[in-house]
Formats: sequence, structure tokens, C-alpha cells
Amino acid sequence: MPRIESTAARLAKLGFADGARAARLVGTAGADLDDLLESLVKVADPDQALVSLTRLIEREPAVLDTLRHDERLRSRLLAVLGVSAALGEHLVRHPGQVALLAEPRLGEPRAALLRAVGAAPEEPESRAEGPDPLVALRVAYRGMLLHLAARDLTGEVTLGEVTAELSDLAGAALEAALAIARTECEAGDVRLAVIGMGKCGARELNYISDVDVIFVAEPREGADEAKALRAATRLAQAMMRACTATTPEGSLWEVDAGLRPEGRSGPLVRTLTSHLAYYRRWAKTWEFQALLKARPVAGDLELGAAYVEAVNEMVWSAATRDHFVEDVQAMRRRVETHVRAEGERQLKLGPGGLRDIEFAVQLLQLVHGRLDPLLRRKATLPALAALSRGGYVGRDDSRGLAEAYTFLRQVEHLLQLHRLRRTHVLPTGDDDLRRLGRALGMQADPVGEFTARWRRHAMEARRLHEKLFYRPLLQAVSRLQESEARLSATAAKARLEALGYVDPAGALRHIANLSTGVSRRAAIQRTLLPVMLGWFADTPDPDAALLGFRQVSDKLGSTPWYLRLLRDETAVASRMARVLGTGRYATGLLMHAPDAVAMLGSDAELAVRPVESLLGEASAAVSRHADNPESAVTAVRALRRKELFRTAVADIFRLIDIETVGGALSQLTDVTLQAALDAALSRAGHLTSFAIIAMGRLGGMECSYASDADVVFVHSPRPGVDEREATDAAYTVANEVRRLLSLPAPDPPLIIDPDLRPEGRQGPLVRTLASYRAYYSRWSSPWESQALLRARFSAGDPALGAEFTSMIDRLRYPAGGLPDDAVREIRRIKARMEAERLPRGADPALHTKLGPGGLSDVEWVAQLLQLRYAGTVRSLRTTRTLEALRAAVAEGLLAPADEAVLAEAWRCASRIRDAIMLVKGRPGDSVPADSGERRLIAQTLGYPPDGSEDFLDDYRRVTRRARKVVDRVFYGA
Repeated sequence: MPRIESTAARLAKLGFADGARAARLVGTAGADLDDLLESLVKVADPDQALVSLTRLIEREPAVLDTLRHDERLRSRLLAVLGVSAALGEHLVRHPGQVALLAEPRLGEPRAALLRAVGAAPEEPESRAEGPDPLVALRVAYRGMLLHLAARDLTGEVTLGEVTAELSDLAGAALEAALAIARTECEAGDVRLAVIGMGKCGARELNYISDVDVIFVAEPREGADEAKALRAATRLAQAMMRACTATTPEGSLWEVDAGLRPEGRSGPLVRTLTSHLAYYRRWAKTWEFQALLKARPVAGDLELGAAYVEAVNEMVWSAATRDHFVEDVQAMRRRVETHVRAEGERQLKLGPGGLRDIEFAVQLLQLVHGRLDPLLRRKATLPALAALSRGGYVGRDDSRGLAEAYTFLRQVEHLLQLHRLRRTHVLPTGDDDLRRLGRALGMQADPVGEFTARWRRHAMEARRLHEKLFYRPLLQAVSRLQESEARLSATAAKARLEALGYVDPAGALRHIANLSTGVSRRAAIQRTLLPVMLGWFADTPDPDAALLGFRQVSDKLGSTPWYLRLLRDETAVASRMARVLGTGRYATGLLMHAPDAVAMLGSDAELAVRPVESLLGEASAAVSRHADNPESAVTAVRALRRKELFRTAVADIFRLIDIETVGGALSQLTDVTLQAALDAALSRAGHLTSFAIIAMGRLGGMECSYASDADVVFVHSPRPGVDEREATDAAYTVANEVRRLLSLPAPDPPLIIDPDLRPEGRQGPLVRTLASYRAYYSRWSSPWESQALLRARFSAGDPALGAEFTSMIDRLRYPAGGLPDDAVREIRRIKARMEAERLPRGADPALHTKLGPGGLSDVEWVAQLLQLRYAGTVRSLRTTRTLEALRAAVAEGLLAPADEAVLAEAWRCASRIRDAIMLVKGRPGDSVPADSGERRLIAQTLGYPPDGSEDFLDDYRRVTRRARKVVDRVFYGA
């Protein structure tokens, strides 16, 4: 007893989980196993291996001597016993098959299994005195399975080689089963082909799996077709029984013919003609996906090859069927909803399981493979590699999927080998998880390491599945006709003309530049361009869109993320097409900041950024270039360029309204002015406090893309500083701000316009606060009070800005309201401005700013209401036009219907001015007289391609109604 206890402790220390049990087994083995213990503890489950080994030695003692003298046989046998209890049982029943493990390779399986069932050409016809062929088939099959598992578990073969050999072994078993069936059924007048489907057809079979098949039959020459089909059906049924029947050696596996036409409701066997007729007329989308894997595996291989060749044509054109991609995606979702509670631990059907990877790869193959024969691979890993080489899947994505697929298949094999049962559910017990982890080479913490690795691969597989399988580009590509998708010169030119390209020849040159060659970049472009040409055609200017795409691609084409982003994130590609085809403004911004393409992926990326965030980024840029104001402002202008693009894109896609556009552009100008001021102060010193006061549309937070920065400069000498010296410093700062922002650069200019200062251009550029107070108290005219309604602090010293705006409140919000003569003066100035400031030759009815019912009309109505009533009605004290109108309605100073008409006109005119800038890349206040330009602007505003006249009618109607309100409310008519 003490000896057993000491042995148990020693074995436990060596690595056996149950030392006492191991000691008993060693003690009853009838042989000294000490020299094998070191090898035993290295296998996946030493305890299980020891149980099987002692039973095997008990049955065949000579095995022990063989193990000691043949190192390869020893490592193979122990590796198998440490993973597969079922193969251990098989060896106990058939110890003679241990010798198979000494062979480097076994012979061709088809001949070996036919020989086992007595159907090889050299075998006698009669099997009357031979062993039961069903038993012989199973014993021979498992012997070959044993040999393959041994090489697999010792790392002598790759996963691809294992699955291919398993598939060939299954095909050989079907051939042997068919031979057995022929001894039971008369089948002289029929040819029968067995088509492998699923994993068997793709040569990626598991150790234990249903073998999916389809049967095809043809009568021999002169035979009756009906009789031949009946004979073929009997033959097929007998073949299936030969595989699935229970014997003393169990069964092989289920033979599943459910993928045949009409499924289990349809005839088991059909002729080739009948198959093709069904597929052409009745087949569902999933059936073509299944046929992707079809391969002749047994029976009449010539007939089987004819079947596969015939259906391949339909398989690779299936993606053109209506709703093909949507159908495949819907089928996958249905499968997911039917996975049972163990779904999360399902290696096959669960989230991030094998089906996720296989469905994604198959869908990509079916969509792109109709035009690219290199993608027509049956097995998953070769197909994935081909998709990667062709640029349809990113290299990192392909690598991640391949690693996850390989890991999951290895785990699946280990699970099935254990009991030779068809299972895909990951166990929860630590003993089972330990065996899996150790079989995969994890020694330190096999349970923890295995679980972490499995979860990581499953999460990555699920992420990539959702990214690839639901990629919108697939739907777009699947809808293209073959002539459209191939981009041949003739077909492309015809398609470009049909799509509305003005210069098809020029477009063809751009296409050739982008897609010619064998590079990965060209391959991805060949996938993208057929779809993007259609998206370009849906924009106002397809030719400009294609040109812009080429220019951006030339700048970014070699950047790893660019084409990958367009291919994988279709929203980016479609939005980019729309932006490039809308006009010159956003395209020009993108040319100088091409990395801004990345923000097109989501609405969140296009949201207006908080001003605090922009100020922080601009301040950091100035700090980084503290010794070089020019570089600092260059960095800030680059920030402004990017934010202008963000706002323009959000505007194009109607993610923000016109008030938000004006606010975003005004805030961006404030940030730019603050940064330029900080840079200027760093050079000029801090002798005086300095503030920039926004005026005009900037003050009203209503900037357009073309707006100048209307400002006035104010300063206040610091204590102890001579006023003249402080004023000189203030002049230096103001001029430096203007200089820095006018330096030549690829960015849109920000022109500083200080002409609204006292005395206009004749007055000093900068004044002290006291000087402003003296001027306004003595010389101010009504128009200046009106201009000050828009004044607000923009940049610089907040306290000084607040003091300035507080000082001007008595002017712009007169306590007693506006005297009648001042009202008459404002009306007179407005009438004169309409007559004198309208550009020569301009159509007043189409001028968005000065025309009847335009911006000026609406703004002067709001401003007159403010001048008359804001002294007592504090809600009117705002710099924003529409806010002032809403406040006037709330206070009963303006009818709600009038406010609605005026606000509609203001928004309409503002949107048109911005659309003119977006389309032409330069400012304009009039609706263009040119019909082509007007069409582009109308489309940018959301009208259909033929809607330019509707656009014009709408504008005239809106402004006409607004002018009636202006005449009544402003002029008192």
C-alpha cells in the first residue's frame, strides 16, 4: 500500500490528474511503463492515454516492445490516445492496426476500401465466404482515419491537408458503399454519379460529419429512362444504408441528400437534364450557394464532371438574381435565430463561428467571382486567400479570418476525435478544456489560455463577418450587368453616355489611369469603379466627380487605408461620390486635405465640433509654433480647412440646417481669429488688452462659405503703459492678424474686413474703448446703431469685449425706442441701397441678398423691430436674425404667419448663396442665369435633375410672399 501511495504522488507530480488511478493502472499493466511515462505526460490527456494504453497492452502485450523501439510509432500512438478515447477503443478491438502508425503514408484510400469490401478488380466476384463487407468497410476506414489523426496530432500535416484527406477518404468510402450496393441491386442499365456537397465537395471535411450528396443518373444507351431511374434510386438508397447502418463496428456517418432539388420532398435521383431544368426555373438563392461546393466524388465520375460543369455557369451568374445578396443575408439571420441556447459556445453556428466566416467568404466569391475566375475556389481558406490577393478583402482582415477559421477547425476536430461524434459545442468542464488547450500546445494555463484565445478569435471573426457579409458594396456590385462591371472600353463608353457623362472619352481616360495594371491598388479600383460610376451619375456633375476621384486617388492611392476604407466602408465611397459631384468647393478642400475622406464614414464624424474643442486644438497648434507665428497660423488654417470640409459635407447631406451651418462657420472664424491674435500677440507683446468684435454676418452667427470676417478692433492700455505706445502696439497686432491670415496658402482665404468701424475706411483701424465711447456718444448715425445690432465679442480679451458690448447697448437698444424721423431715415437708406447697390445688369428678382424678399429685406425687418423695441423688450437683444423674429412673435410684435414667411425666405436665400459657393467654388449672390449652372445648384438643393424650373418657381414664390410682408411691416405700406 505505501508503494502505491508513493507511486501515486510521483505520477501526480509528473502531470497525471488522478495520481492514484494512474498508479493502479501502472500496477496492473503487467509491465514496467516507467520509460513511457515521460512521453505520456506530454500528451493532451495523460490519464486518458494511460487508460487506453494499459488496455491495449493487456490485449496485445507485443505493442509495448514495439513502442519502445519505434519512436515515430510511439509519438503517434500516444498523441492519438491522449485525444481520442474512441480511437483508443478501436485499437483495443483491432490491435493489429497499431502497425499502421509505423507507416509514413498509407496507400490510395479508394483502392484500399474497395479491396476491403472485395470490390477491387483483382478480387473474386463472390464474397460468400468473406467477412461482412459493412464491418470490413468500417474497420478499414477507421484504420485510415487513425493514421491521419496520428499525423495530424503530431503536426506532420496542415489543416488543409487533413481536411482534404478526410474528404478523399469519405469519397472512397462512398465508392466502396456503392460497390456493396451493386451486389444488392441490379444496376446494369444506369450510370450513377455521386456529387459531394458542402465540406465534402470542397475537400474540407471534418473527422465526423454528415456527408452531403446529390445523385445524378443517366440511362445507358438504349435503356428505358424510367426503369433506369428506379434502378438508380434503389442503388442510391442501398449505398446510403451501407454507410449509415449500425454494425458491431458502429456506422460511418450519415449520408444526407437533403440538398437535392426540392429537398427531401423531391426525387432522390434525377437525370442531368432534370437537375438543370429545376435550377433554371425553380431554384432558390441558397441552392446556388450550396452548388458552389459541388464536386464528383463517387460513381460515374465522367457524368459527375458534366453535372458540375453545367451547374457552374448558373452558380457564377447567381449574384445577378433579384435580391440575391439580401436573400443570402436573410438566410444567415434566420440560421442565427434558430441556434439553441448553447449558441455562444457553438463553434459552427454561434456568433463568430465557422458559419460566419464561411458565409462571408462565399458571398464575396459569388458576387465578385462571376467576373474574376481566380475566386472560383471551393474550399474556404484558398478562396479567402484569392479574395485577399484580388483586393476584395484587406490583408489584415484576410489574415484575421484565416487564423480564426484555422483555430476553430482545429478545435472542432479535437472535439470530434474525442468520442468520434458529430459535435460543435464547446464543453464547459475544466478537464475537457484542459485536453483541448494541451492538444493545441498550451502548457502553462491550458484552460485559461484556451478560453481567452477562443473568445478572441470568435470576437474577431464576428466583427469581420459583419463588416464583410453586410458590406453594401456587395449589393451594388451584384446589381451591375456583366457589361457594366467589366469596364471594357466599348461597353464603358456606352454606359458612360447612358449615365449622362458629358465627356465619355475623358472619363475613360480617368478610368484607365485608375484601374490599369496588376497592382493591388488597380485591382481594388476595378472593383470600386463600376459601382462608383453609377454613384457619380447620381450627382449634379458626374464628370467633375470622376475627375475629383482620380485626383484624390492619385494623392492617396498609395496610402494603405484609403482604398481599403472605400472598399470596406461603402458609406464612405458613396458619400465621397456625392461630395465630389456636388461642386468645386468641397472637392477643392478635399484636394488639400485628402485624409479628411476618413470622416465620411458616419454621421457622428460629420457633427459640428464644440467650439471649446476647436479652441483647444488651435491653441495647441499655436503653442507648438510659439517662435514662428507664420507656421502657427498655417497649422490653424489647415484645421479650418478640415472643419470647413466637415461642415460642407454635413450641409450637402442635410445633416445640419442652414442656421447650424451659419453658426458652425461663424464659430470656426472666431477660433481662427483667436489663434491668429494669439500668434500676433506673441510677437508684438502685451502692452494693451486687445479684443476683436464681430460685426455683420459673423456677428450674427450667420456666416456663409464665402463670408468675410467683418470686425472692429478695440484695445485698452494696460496700467502704467503710455497710451500712444499702447496704440502703436495695437496697430501692430491688428495688422499682424490681417497679414497672417492673408498669407498665400492652399486654404480658402479669411479676409478681415474692418470697414464697419467708426468713420469707415477713413477712420483709425484700432481705437481704445474710451475713443469708441466718445465717438458713439457724439457722432454716431442711425446706420451705425443698426450695424451694432450684430456686434458681439469674437476673440481676444473677454472682459474688454464684454465692456465694449455693454457700452454700445444704449445705442443699439435705445431706451425710448426709435423716433419717427429715425425710422423714416432707415427706410430711406434701405430704399436707396436697393436702387444703388444692386450690380449692373442683375435681375433684382433673382438677387438673393438685395432683391425683393431677399436676405436684406428680412434682416432689415428684424433690425427695425429691434431698434424700436429692444430697449424695453430684452428678448429682442440678439445678434441673430431668426432669433429676433421669433422673439418678436413671442412678444406680440410680429404675426406668426409673417414670421414664417420671412424665415422661409431667409433660409431659402441663405441656402442658395451657400449652394452657389459649393457648386462654383466662388461666391455669388444671384441665382445663375445659365441653365447648366442653375441645374447644378438645384440638384445640390435636393431638386431632381430636371427640376431647375421648379427651383426657380419656388424661389420666386417664396421671395414674392416675403416682399409683401416687408412692404407691410418694414415700410408700413
